This record gives sequence, structure tokens and C-alpha cells, in this order.
Amino acid sequence: MNNKIKLAVAGAVMSAASVANAGIVIPAGDWTLDVNGNVNAFANFSNYDSKSTETITGALAGREDVDGEDNVSGINTGLLPAWLGFTGTTRQNDVDVSFTISFQPNVSDNGSTGDGATPLNRQAFVTFGDKSWGTVKLGKDLGIFAGNAILSDMTLLGVGGGAAKSGAATTLGGIGSGYIYPSWKGQISYTTPNMNGFTATIAVTNPDQSNAFTTTGGTTTTNNVAYQDRLGVEGQVQYAWTGDVAGKVWSSFASYDKQASKAASVYSVDNDETANAWDIGTSISSGNLGLVAYYFDSEGMGSTTLGDVAFANVSGELKARDVDGGYVQATYVIPTGTKLGLAYGVNNVDKASGENDSELVKKNDRWTIGAYHPLTKHLNLVAEYNKIESEAHDATKDSEQDVFSLGAILFF
Repeated sequence: MNNKIKLAVAGAVMSAASVANAGIVIPAGDWTLDVNGNVNAFANFSNYDSKSTETITGALAGREDVDGEDNVSGINTGLLPAWLGFTGTTRQNDVDVSFTISFQPNVSDNGSTGDGATPLNRQAFVTFGDKSWGTVKLGKDLGIFAGNAILSDMTLLGVGGGAAKSGAATTLGGIGSGYIYPSWKGQISYTTPNMNGFTATIAVTNPDQSNAFTTTGGTTTTNNVAYQDRLGVEGQVQYAWTGDVAGKVWSSFASYDKQASKAASVYSVDNDETANAWDIGTSISSGNLGLVAYYFDSEGMGSTTLGDVAFANVSGELKARDVDGGYVQATYVIPTGTKLGLAYGVNNVDKASGENDSELVKKNDRWTIGAYHPLTKHLNLVAEYNKIESEAHDATKDSEQDVFSLGAILFF
């Protein structure tokens, strides 16, 4: 199975034996080809309790439409998209070499013909190295900062937040309500060899474009702003151990430059800010019990995805907003093999220095209750309830969304 999917499933399943350890392995001369992936689909039923006129910029919880409709349903993938991956491995000249290419098709579309959704292409990278000196990766893969946070989220087998009508490629899981999305980035990274459970990774990453972020009184303005001064820098240290009580602890970071130009018309001067973030987390398992605790702190990184409500225009100057948060999660496998889980996550958004925007989101939080049952070695049946609440800096404005999800996820 693709290494990233294996990590994702290991983190989400915790101690439940519900998936295979490899995909379809095909010997091919000097190479071994692993064809792997998953297919999942969920029926989602959402109910909103906020009016269409109650605007909260950056809110995760939805609101009723202009006709007063407060119920939305749809069929979609969950946090983990449907996946088809190809990984080839070989050893040549005392060097381990591999490549990975993956595609993520959609299982739902709300267009009239059902053919409008655009597939995702999240991975295309090569690695080379040796256990004696480490591994180098070049290409597109999951970001390093907050990567372990999403890979440890139990809603990888389910839905989490962000479920509404059909047509979206994926839901949000705990993104925006427990951690920031790591995103899929072009990168050049080096990971040390495993030194008695300790590993470290350092990388330069693609300075992804990010524009629509400036908000004033609920209005979002698209500006000529991008991560463009230099390559991003991300890294992580991790220690993992085995035994009756097994687990890992990690800490990661990210740093980017953000520049705003007078060409955007809404800025009086050329100015830039540095976007920084760090996190710390742990996941522990003992018998049928699994526990995860995670915390992050950031400046100018955003709350949901990179750039989302990250900066404000304060009197013509670019000013960063601080965001912090995290999540706690507990899972337990009962005698039937069903994994039961409970999680709480929150992202807190502070105003920028000198900013006065009462409609800016102050907090997005989420409660998740889930049941994940391994019907077969490869197939999990899933039932989830998610409650998402968004609160504005104006204390009179908040919104709530209740989501019930039923579906299944198959790994191969």
C-alpha cells in the first residue's frame, strides 16, 4: 500500500485490524510495483441553525440558504478521497529507489450530467536513500507541518466537518477545527535514518499562491498577495516506540514569506509578513485503547487552509492574524471489533493588531462521535455524528451545524 495511505490508516484505525498491510504487489523485473488505494462514499445529512444573513467570515458551520432551507443532504467521499496509487520500488547500486504517482477520482457530482467534478492529483514524487544515511524525496506529497495531525485523525475513515451538498472532492475531517490543512506541496526533503526510534525531516517547499484573504466587515477582497519571496521551509522531529504501550511524539514547524503589492490597489505601501507555525503532538495505544493529543500555534498561516483568514488589511498595511488550537481524541475497540471514537477540536482566530472586524470568526470547534466496524479485512462500515460551531468576534453571532453520516470505506 502507498506509504502515505498506510500512515493515514495506521493513525486512524489505531488498534483496529481492519485493512490489509499492502496493496496488489506485482514483480516487474528489477522493480516491484504496488497498486493500492481505497474507495469510500457517505450519505451526509446536515442541519443548520443560523440565518442566511448572519455572516461570519471564516466560519466552518454552514447556514440556511436565502429561502430559509436549513437541511442539506448529499453523497460524497469523506476526509480521505477515493484513491488509486502506484508505487514502484527497487534497489540499485546500494541505493533504495522508489516512485509514487496517485490519482483521486470523485464519487459524487452535483452537476446535471454528473461529469463536472475535477479529479485530484495529489502525489508525484521520487525517493532515494539507504537506511544507513537517510532518504531524499523530490516531488509533490503531503506537507510536513500538521501532517501527523491529519494522519492521526480518526475521521480519515469517515467524514468530520465540512459535509454539505454533493459535489465536493472531500470533506474536512478536523481541518479548521483542530489543525491547519498540511496541503499537498512540491518539496525537496531529507529524512534521517531511524536512530533507535528518533527521526528528523527538513524540507524546502513550493511557495503556493494564496490570494483571497483580506476581510472587512464580512466582505472578502481578492488581492495580489502570494507566498513568493522565497521557498517555504518545513521540518519535523519524531520519536516512536513499541511495546505494550506504544506510540510516538512529534513536533513540526513551517515558515513562509507573504508579500502584498501596491498593485492590489487596497494597500498604500509594499509590505510583507512572515508566516510561521509550530506544533506538538502525541499518539499512544495500549491494547484496545488509543489516545491522541495535539496543539499548534501560528501567525499568518490561516485557520483552515494556507492563506484562509491569515491576514488583514489594516489602514493599507498587511497584518498577520494569530491562530492556535488543537484536538484530543480517544478510541476503543470493543469485542465485536468495532472501533468507537470521541474527539473534540478547536481553532481560535485572533484579530490582527489594530484590526476592527466584528464579523471575523473567533472560534471553530467540533465534536465527533464515530463507530468504525471492520465488516471484512478490507471493508469498514462507518457511522459518524459531528457537531460544528462557529463563533464570531461579535458575541451575538454564532452558527451551528449537525452532521449525520453513514457509509463505508474499502482499502486494497
